[in-house]
Amino acid sequence: MKISEKWLREWVNPNISRDELCKQLTMAGLEIEGIELLGEGLSNIVVAEVISAEQHPDADKLRVAQVNVGNETLQIVCGASNCRSGIKIPAALVGASLPGGLNIKKAKLRGVESNGMLCSAKELGMAEESDGILELPSDAQVGTPIVDFFKLNDAVLEINLTPNRGDCLGVIGVARELAVLNKMPFTLPAIVESLATINDKPSIELLAPEACPRYCGRIVKGINPNAETPLWMVEKLRRGGIESISLPVDITNFVLLELGHPMHAFDLREIKGGIRVRMASEGEKLTLLDGREVSLTADTLLIADHEKPVAIGGVMGGEHSGIADDTTDVLLEAAFFTPHLIAGKARQYGLHTDASHRYERGVDPTLQRRAIERATELLLQLAGGQAGPVVDAVSETYLPKTASIHLRRARIPRLLGFSLPDVEVEGMLTRLGLQLSPTAEGWQCQVPAHRFDISIEADLIEELIRIHGYHHLSVTTPHGDMAMARVPEHVVGDNAMRDLLVDRGYQEVVTFTFVEPNLMRELEPGLEPLPLINPITPEMAVMRTSLWAGLLSTAKHNLNRQVDRLAMFEIGLRFVQEKGELNQQKMIAGLLHGPRQPMQWNHGREPFDFFDLKGDIEALLSLGGSRQVEFRAAVHHALHPGQSAAVFVNGKLAGHLGALHPERVKALDLEGDFFVFELIVDVISDGVLPRYKELSKFPSVARDLAVVVEESISAAHLQTVIREAAGEALEDLKVFDIYRGKGIDSGRKSVALGLTLRHPSRTLTDSDVHALMAAVVGSLQTHCGAQLRE
Repeated sequence: MKISEKWLREWVNPNISRDELCKQLTMAGLEIEGIELLGEGLSNIVVAEVISAEQHPDADKLRVAQVNVGNETLQIVCGASNCRSGIKIPAALVGASLPGGLNIKKAKLRGVESNGMLCSAKELGMAEESDGILELPSDAQVGTPIVDFFKLNDAVLEINLTPNRGDCLGVIGVARELAVLNKMPFTLPAIVESLATINDKPSIELLAPEACPRYCGRIVKGINPNAETPLWMVEKLRRGGIESISLPVDITNFVLLELGHPMHAFDLREIKGGIRVRMASEGEKLTLLDGREVSLTADTLLIADHEKPVAIGGVMGGEHSGIADDTTDVLLEAAFFTPHLIAGKARQYGLHTDASHRYERGVDPTLQRRAIERATELLLQLAGGQAGPVVDAVSETYLPKTASIHLRRARIPRLLGFSLPDVEVEGMLTRLGLQLSPTAEGWQCQVPAHRFDISIEADLIEELIRIHGYHHLSVTTPHGDMAMARVPEHVVGDNAMRDLLVDRGYQEVVTFTFVEPNLMRELEPGLEPLPLINPITPEMAVMRTSLWAGLLSTAKHNLNRQVDRLAMFEIGLRFVQEKGELNQQKMIAGLLHGPRQPMQWNHGREPFDFFDLKGDIEALLSLGGSRQVEFRAAVHHALHPGQSAAVFVNGKLAGHLGALHPERVKALDLEGDFFVFELIVDVISDGVLPRYKELSKFPSVARDLAVVVEESISAAHLQTVIREAAGEALEDLKVFDIYRGKGIDSGRKSVALGLTLRHPSRTLTDSDVHALMAAVVGSLQTHCGAQLRE
């Protein structure tokens, strides 16, 4: 936001320098991002009057003017088409330097001597573009330095405000802050209420009170359409970064800069029947003031008459209802819009306006009538006309209520580290506009309507240190009780998981939690992602239901930059809507792609496969101790049906792993094989404590067993049956071969397993081993339909 220092000092003028003023505001949170000194480079430029202007004898586009500069008459050659006798203009005398770096010297133009230059607004640095020399008011005093005439001994302060300080998006807010910082009284300037001299008043209906709980309107008739905006207002607007358009529009913009409250002026001829504040119909059309036609969505708030929309609420007015050159009757409006329902609407339609910038941050819900009265006062004063009564349509149910907060005296030193005297606390809060009522523990504070960012006790304490001054903080050594948090030994921490995966060659990544809707539909079509109300971009419009979205986007980014080997993981939240509630679940996910090993001389470039990923997950799950871990063949929309599995830990579903489905690979514009996993952290982190077991001192016995089973019988199921049959004598069990082919019927496979047998308290005899193996084979035949392979 840009603000004129002179205008600010009209409201409150502490006896401090410009540098100190800027420092004060910056230290209070209103950062001064830049300072533009207006009068620099404009010396030796004065108000002048063109006495005569004749055609140049040797140039069609040049005129030779005799110019009165106050103490003499100079001959100046000028190429502007509006150079004529009788007008008053700025003249740069010989020796002047213009802001663009042009030095004025005596010169001859096509043989005619020129002793200066008649200046346009652009040449004076007062406009981006200009057409001809700048014409000054007829009552301008000839010879007056242009710096004095335009009061350019001023500076434009560019203030970078944080989003919570919408109350400072106007001179009134910054002046209030300056008064508080300098312990000066601050009184709002009086606004003359314009009495109604006509009975015309607008009909206003609030059909969407939750989005617009207050709408003020007033009709002013018979204004002079030829009335010009006075120079003082044009200059204040220019220094605030707003171009002068027409008097009614300039007045609404002036009120915007002065009070921080957006306003709009409609041409009353174009309003049919009255104002209706309603939500748009899907696909409804509106041509905006910038000439663009937009198709509206049903969640857009409209200002409409009884026939058509006339403005997007809180964003921009419509073209056909705007002020025209011959407008004599206007409808002034000022409204309060609910910030979170307005946020993002300007961006949705490719706009960013001064109004939307303020409404999205919040405006004072009590300021609308004052803004209407201020605009009416200026309009009647500068353009004449007659005003009707103010119509104030209000829905009290939806108007925000001012906060009443209990500030505890003891809480202040706990948060700040030092105490403040009661008198200082009361002085600062009172100057901020709060109403205080003493209590036994401190104060009950009623927050003013313009400070909608103050809602809890900590906000009040933040205000105290902000006004007291961060630079006045004393240096103290923090102290406190260093209590050790209880950490259950059986819980596997995130860092342990990170360390293991990094040791196995993975790299950790951190991706956005909001992702592209189409990407989520490709990966998890059965889960409806939560849409963001105000997304950063259309590609980041929903909350992720799977960490795979970020991993695959990261993979694509790397592959596009010739990184051909990827092993990465992420620990983060996914967001799943269940029964109307949002469930935030911590997940760990990973991805493998490309060659198994980095390029080296002593091995080939074999690619990752499903079992590389499964091995990494088995290692990850081993951190939890000897739990029951099972991999079951499962179907998942994102995974290849022949290379996907569900992971169960102690009977609970922990997640999925597998190869990315070829259709998903194609849809995501990827190439090659991608292996991914995603596990629920709470399930896999719940481990078991290790328990001491004495090593057996008796010899072990090794036996191999090959059985033929149906393809549908998994090796894991065979191992489970063997463990139950062998009991405590089974020390180790490995699958060392799976065979399909000659000698094995179609639809069946041979699985070879190695058993290591050892009894904890005695040596196993041959009869013991034979009995155990017979029990194992019998159990496999009963539960798995297995046959010993000959």
